[in-house]
Order: sequence, then structure tokens, then C-alpha cells
Amino acid sequence: MDTVSLAPSHAPETARPHAHPGLFALTLGAVGVVYGDIGTSPLYAFREALAQTAAGGIDAGEIIGVLSLALWALIIVVTIKYVLFLTRADNWGEGGVLSLMALAEGATGGRWRLVVLLGAAGAALFYGDAIITPALSVLSAVEGLATVPSIGSAMTPGITLPLTAGILIALFAVQSHGTSRVSALFGPVCLVWFVVIAGLGLWHIADAPRILAAFNPWNAIIFLGGHGVPGLFVLGAVFLTVTGAEALIADMGHFGRKPIQLGWLGFVFPALMLNYLGQGALALSTLEAATAAGRGFANADWFFLMAPEALRAPFVLLATAATIIASQAVITGAYSLTQQAIALNLLPRLAIRQTSEHQIGQIYIPVVNWLLLVGVLVLVFAFRSSSAMAAAYGIAVTGTMVVTTCLAFIIVWKAWRWTLEWSVLFIAPFLLLDLVFFGANILRVIEGGWVPLLVAACMGFMIYTWRRGAAAALRRGDKQALPVADLIAALAAHPPQAVEGTAVFLTQNNQNAPSALLHNLKHNKALHAHNVLLAVQTARVPHVPPAARLTIEPLDARFSRATLTYGYLDSIDVPSDLARGGALAALRGGTSFFVGRNAIRRASRPLLPRWMALLYGFLHRNAADPTAFFNIPANRVVELGSQIEL
Repeated sequence: MDTVSLAPSHAPETARPHAHPGLFALTLGAVGVVYGDIGTSPLYAFREALAQTAAGGIDAGEIIGVLSLALWALIIVVTIKYVLFLTRADNWGEGGVLSLMALAEGATGGRWRLVVLLGAAGAALFYGDAIITPALSVLSAVEGLATVPSIGSAMTPGITLPLTAGILIALFAVQSHGTSRVSALFGPVCLVWFVVIAGLGLWHIADAPRILAAFNPWNAIIFLGGHGVPGLFVLGAVFLTVTGAEALIADMGHFGRKPIQLGWLGFVFPALMLNYLGQGALALSTLEAATAAGRGFANADWFFLMAPEALRAPFVLLATAATIIASQAVITGAYSLTQQAIALNLLPRLAIRQTSEHQIGQIYIPVVNWLLLVGVLVLVFAFRSSSAMAAAYGIAVTGTMVVTTCLAFIIVWKAWRWTLEWSVLFIAPFLLLDLVFFGANILRVIEGGWVPLLVAACMGFMIYTWRRGAAAALRRGDKQALPVADLIAALAAHPPQAVEGTAVFLTQNNQNAPSALLHNLKHNKALHAHNVLLAVQTARVPHVPPAARLTIEPLDARFSRATLTYGYLDSIDVPSDLARGGALAALRGGTSFFVGRNAIRRASRPLLPRWMALLYGFLHRNAADPTAFFNIPANRVVELGSQIEL
């Protein structure tokens, strides 16, 4: 099939300027979208970290030590690494693992396979994270009903699991209608959420003011040094406090660096810090009361216990709303990442629907939506509790952070042109910390950490198969192709019958004659008055201005060679961009678009292993219709089939 190349090109790397509203409005929007995931981590993070020390009993030093680890994880990983450093490693204002991959590819001239490997690994790990976040966050909130005195005893798994599933099914079911109508509420709801959890934390710090000793990093060091291997399990659970940090750079293109930095430093970080301190103080005061009364001390759901009993039910409802918003952010992120992966030729084309007439970023990808829902529901009913599921959460996120740090090293070295020595000295501490967290989470593979790794492995395998299969198909097609110059010479010697109008032939390589053109000449024995050999490419930048997208080269009176270059976040509209650039001549007969559709067959000398050829053939057959993907009206398309042997 003469599909269109979506591999990164060497197009002019210019970006589309963003028109943004005021700083306050953007900061409020960032609070509702960017910080939803990390903002709901207090629901379970401190409880799960403290639970890892409970085997031999919990003492005051362990409470302070665990909390110290959590606070310094937020300071080093989120504040220093992401907010202050990685928000500056942007690709024309865009962030996220694939934007970093595109930037690193541009800095290395596209010659380092390692860059694509890292980007593919980061994307694959994100999908592993994407099925856990909605399941864990919503289930944690619903489990908070067990702390409501009037109904707590009735909140068994037989109630909480169906209730969680119902909320998640409803959330995924409304995605096709878009979220633009309710997204305006995300910021205010999350604003209330952070104010409430900060207020509860501040209130409970007075229960045990010595909890402020957690700010001393020496307490974290003493805790790790005195607990050996169990301390690593605690460290893996502590990492739950920083899950969601990737959203700070992934959503940077929507809000900008300053609103994200301001939202974190001025509001979200203080709120999270106060809440974790309040949970620690409540645990410490409960321990002191139990010791004084001669009772045993057990770990508990400290987050919900901070709320007064009379207000606990509305607090659970607020927590549920916050987790739904956090889940929505992850779902939207999965759509956006998939769109970028398709543009960068990591995945086959998928049907993408625009759900808003006014916001380009509001998209819906049906197959991603329903696969995520299936994965989320399987996790909910397989793990049955947020505590069991928490073990599965950290591995995918830490893996993504390792990938992000490696890409950042390449950007600092090659794009920012630092010396190798300074680049290593700067990045090494971040990478070492990421690897420590990753190693701590690997210890929990058998407890459920294998789930995101399995999802990531499946996605990585699909990405590898698609890229290798597409490259093999391109090589086979080029080997069998006829150069355009030879075709033009042959047609000049034996001109076919001319018909009115313009024919646009979509092809991966417009240096060769498209198979659709050759089949048209063979079967119809006619040639249009004007013929455009069109290749569509994706640049390594998020946006290319409309005026800079089209380049066109006349070959003779009948043929032109054209290239359309889009950014990996641009919406593709081939007819509009061709017309804007003057490629569609105003001739009688109108314009027809010719698309080749290939069938994959097994070659006598295969380029791919049999199993890979079968999988690539399946992905190729089920890829979305290219005419819809390129926004070409169906009544102007002519499809001509051919075969490629792999």
C-alpha cells in the first residue's frame, strides 16, 4: 500500500505559537488537569508506605522516617527534577516522553536508534500506568466509605467493587461525547480539594508538632540504614507520593511552563506537604495514645480519618470527584500519547474523533478507550483492594522516569551542547535516584508489579513489530518501484489518453512512481491533466505553521512532486493544505485522490519472521482508513489495490 510516511523528517523546525489566556486562568486549569494524579496520591501513599514497616510493629521513628522519605521524594523528584529542570527541556513548548524523543532525534540527526528505543519504551510503560491510575485512585476513594460511621460496617468488597466499577464504566462511556462541557469544573473542584486536604493536614499537625522533624533528611537516611531490605520495600511504596509527576511536562503545551511551576510551588506542593504532615501527626498521636493506654497500634486509613466523622461522607464524595478528574487526565493523556505515537510512526493509524469544535486537543480514540476500560475493570476485580493494587503501581512510573532522564541527558548533551562531562555530572544524580526507586519497585514484581510490565511489554512488542514491518514494506516497495523520471520519459514517448482534472497520488516516497498511478495507467489507460505525487511527513516539532507545510516541485507540464509536513500534534487536513498552497490547479474535472491499498503476502524470501509478518499483516489490515485520517472526502477517493510480499 502506498501509505503516507509518518516518520520524522528534516523539515524546518518551526512551531505554531500558542494563544493563551491569563496566567491565573492557566494556573487554575493546570491545577485541575496537571496535578489531578499526584494530588490524589495522599489517599493511599502514606498508608501503604507505613504498612511496609508494620510486620515488627510501628514506632515513632518509623513514622517520622517514612514521612521524611515522602517529603524529600516530593522535593527532589518533583520540585527539582521536574518543575525546575525538565520543564525547561521542552520541544517548542511541548513536553512528555515522545516530545523529548522527537527533540532528541532532531539533536542527533535521527541517527541514534537508542533514542527511538527509549521513546517507544516510555510510551509502552505509560500504557501500563494508564490502566492502574483510574482503578487505584477511584477504588481508594470508594473504600473511604468504610470510615463513615453510619455505613462503614456495610462497605464490604461486595459493595465497593461494583460501585467502583460503575463509576469507571460511566467515566469511560461518556468519553465519546467529549469533556469540554465539564472540564471547566476541573480547576475549581481541584482547587477546593487541595484547600481541604491542606486544611485538614494543618489542623492535625497540632496533634503532634514533633512530626515537623520529618523535614530533616537525616531521619530518612537513618530509617533506610536501619531497615535493610524492608527499607527498600518502604522506598518503593514511598514512590507512590510522586506518581503523576510526568503530567507536569506532558501537559506543558496546554498551559505553559510558568503556570505549571507557579501552580506547584505556590499551591499544590504546600497543600500536599501539609496533608502528609497531618497524616503523620495523626498516626503519631494515635500511637502515643495507644501506648499510654496499653493497647496495640495498627496502621489505618489516615487520610480519611483526618476528617471529622460528621463531615466524612461529603469528604469521601469530594475525594471521589477528585479521583474521577485524575482518571480523566490519564485517559486524555492516553489519547494524546497515542495520537503522537501514530504521527511518529510508532503505532498504526487509529480512528481519531474530534469531540470539540473549538479545542483541537479534545479527541477521542475508541479502541484505546475500550481497551483501557477492560484493563481497568480486570485490575479492580483481580486485586479487589487498593492496598493490593498499590504494589503494581510504581514500576511503570519509575520506568518512565528512567526513560525521561535518559532522554534529558541526550538533550542536555546534544541539543543544549553541554560538554559530555558536565552533562554526566548534572544528570547522574537524577538517574541514580530513578534507578534506586526502580530497583525498590522491582522487588514488588510478584505482588502485582508484573501487571504494568506485561502491558508495557505487549505495547513495546507491538511498536517494534509495526516499525520493523513498515520499514520492510518500504524497502520492498522501493526495490520494485519505478523512478518518476523514467515514467515521465516513457509517457512522453507514448502518451496515454488525457482526461480533465487533477489527480493526487498519495505515496510514501515521491521520488518513485506510486503503485496507484501505475495501476491507473495499466487498467484505465488514461492520465489526468495535472498529477501531484504527494508525500506526507511528520516533523520533529509539535506544530508546523500552515503556510510552511507545503513544498511543491514541478517536474513537467503534467507532473508535480509535493510534500506536506505536519507537526506531530497538528491536525492533518490534506485537501485544505494543498488548496492553500496552490497545488490543486483550478482545472475542469475537479480533483481526485488516489490511494494504494496493499495486501501483505508471504514472500518466497521473507524479510520478516513468519510470526512477525502475521502480526504486522493484522495491524496493517486493521489500521484506520487513510482517507479519513488525512481528512479527504470519501467521494473524492479512488483506491487501487496491490500486493507486497514480506
